[in-house]
Amino acid sequence: EILRTKVDMMVQRFIAVLLLVVLVGSVRAEDAKEVVVSSAKELKGIKAKKITWEKDGAKMILIPEGFKKTEDSYDGFGDLVPEKPVKVSDTLYMDTTEVTVGQFKKFLKSSGYKTQEPIDWKAVYQYSSTDKHPMILVSWHGATAYAKWVGKRLPTEKEWEFAARGGLKNKEYPWGDDESLARDYANYSGTGGKDKWDKCAPVSSFKPNGYGLFDMAGNVWEWCQDWY
Repeated sequence: EILRTKVDMMVQRFIAVLLLVVLVGSVRAEDAKEVVVSSAKELKGIKAKKITWEKDGAKMILIPEGFKKTEDSYDGFGDLVPEKPVKVSDTLYMDTTEVTVGQFKKFLKSSGYKTQEPIDWKAVYQYSSTDKHPMILVSWHGATAYAKWVGKRLPTEKEWEFAARGGLKNKEYPWGDDESLARDYANYSGTGGKDKWDKCAPVSSFKPNGYGLFDMAGNVWEWCQDWY
């Protein structure tokens, strides 16, 4: 995370179980009424900027395709190879918040999935005390199982990184360079201002980034599909 998380020794905001994504090919982010979607197949032709995923009730938002510039380099003959834009992410829908305790409990009850090690619910509720808090203490395998059950997948590290920036370029934080604004956007070590929680905060308690995604800094760690 960009800022130190509240309980970063043990908390993970499974992205997926957390920020799950569904590829949508050439879908455009045009204004349209929010629609309820039950499968990736139904996304074909949909132009809505926001959707609701029927199975877990998650709000999802359209993230545009992402590019980053490579650095200048030299080929084997010593000639300069100028920087160029490289595509890092296709257009996709991403959950606006972490997967909640309530959503993960629904998954366990509906799917019959068994974790390799029993979930320590006492520890979960110690840090994430209600069904509206982010689910924590789940392995990558558990996060992946949730994503498969709900019909989505975990984002790649590059997709997550691009989405976390919220459209900003060359900025230190998802809201810009001013660290004094941090507590309006992130739940992290200590309290103050909008950050009044000494443990995890309920999802969407802070301001979203430029794409409408909450808690892309602070609160909990997040799982990605691949290695960092």
